[in-house]
Amino acid sequence: MNTQNLAQKLVLGSSSTYRYELLCRLQIPFEVSSPNIDETALSGESPETTACRLAENKARAVARNYPDALIIGADQVAALDGIHLGKPLNHEIATKQLYSMRGREVVFHTAISLFNSRSGRMQSRLISSLVKFRELSDQQIRNYLTKEQPYHCAGSAKYEGLGIALIEHLVSNDPNALIGLPLIALVEMLADEGVEVV
Repeated sequence: MNTQNLAQKLVLGSSSTYRYELLCRLQIPFEVSSPNIDETALSGESPETTACRLAENKARAVARNYPDALIIGADQVAALDGIHLGKPLNHEIATKQLYSMRGREVVFHTAISLFNSRSGRMQSRLISSLVKFRELSDQQIRNYLTKEQPYHCAGSAKYEGLGIALIEHLVSNDPNALIGLPLIALVEMLADEGVEVV
């Protein structure tokens, strides 16, 4: 990390323990701040647009408390046939989501933003991962939901845990994107701000 940015904090604008664990892999110091924003999709908004808008909004929300920092915002939206699959928040919706996804291909759009609150510069990237789900039985879906309870995960799919057992195959430019923080893109974005990870 060059000396120009040593005094500029890096802040992860997320309450996700999984994004925290992913960012720890880069072995650079950072702080965490929860953005606390409304994550509702806007009427007529595409899944890709929702993910990008929310990632940027999260970074800007955290910037209110960090006027001189590099702030990371991230969001993920799942889409089946172009239709949003949000966080289910309860067992009934999670069951319906997984029933609709079995044997199908679902796209997980993961957006990441890096906001320099000192300069006002916003960088954003969208990484889309194509996931083919296995032909899951009703019992397998019940077992998964009982064990994992993924009610705060897009599309009820918690890949950092047991959700990996739901997948037949996936295609992605960054395997970390599926968990919620595309590290390959983030390293490039940090470099554009003069921060070299290695």
